[in-house]
Amino acid sequence: MLIEPNTHLFLYVVARDFGFAPNPFHGICTLATCKPGIRKSAKVGDWILGVGGKELGGAHKKCIFLMKVTEKIGFEDYWRDERFGLKKPIRNGSNVMMLGDNIYHRDETGDWIQEDSHHSNSDGSPNTHNLQRDTGNTDQVLISEYFLYFGSGAVSVDLDSVSYKNGLGFKKLKLEGRLRGTDLIESLVNRYRCDLNTIISDPCQFSVSHQRVDQRSGKIS
Repeated sequence: MLIEPNTHLFLYVVARDFGFAPNPFHGICTLATCKPGIRKSAKVGDWILGVGGKELGGAHKKCIFLMKVTEKIGFEDYWRDERFGLKKPIRNGSNVMMLGDNIYHRDETGDWIQEDSHHSNSDGSPNTHNLQRDTGNTDQVLISEYFLYFGSGAVSVDLDSVSYKNGLGFKKLKLEGRLRGTDLIESLVNRYRCDLNTIISDPCQFSVSHQRVDQRSGKIS
């Protein structure tokens, strides 16, 4: 069933589109960092739609990705699960390897380890602000095996139909019958059904995938 009973659509602005959050590689789309409110609240069966921020140029106010949450697990399970081994970052590897989002697990004392990644400092040491934001309110990872990822080929969607305007935080809509977000989801899936679970276009910032971000300042270096 495409739209399951008692499910919701979450919409938010994708300020940065490197291929890290979300991470659409290896046939599975994951949201493992950033947006702690969505990662905490969303349930299996819910949908997430990311809208390009103004920093993304031609993708501004367009759909970067749409994913149905098909699984939800904690950081420790994500780290240990062999299915997601390819999503562990390798900073001297390819662009895809550098952007691995499987970066959090605990040490023997129970403290979080942040692997050398897009969310670490430029020298590979932990970025404590990023670590706290990613892990402080939730340790949940959203997983989708039913998604559309448009990246730099972001497509126009009728945001007015769901009364959405780009801004901070996220919007949560209950999906009911033919109302509100249901038509938006169905129109995208029906139009791009042949492209499900693929990368339709590279992420908007894929060419600078070696860079890192500090979520507090927004600085990319």
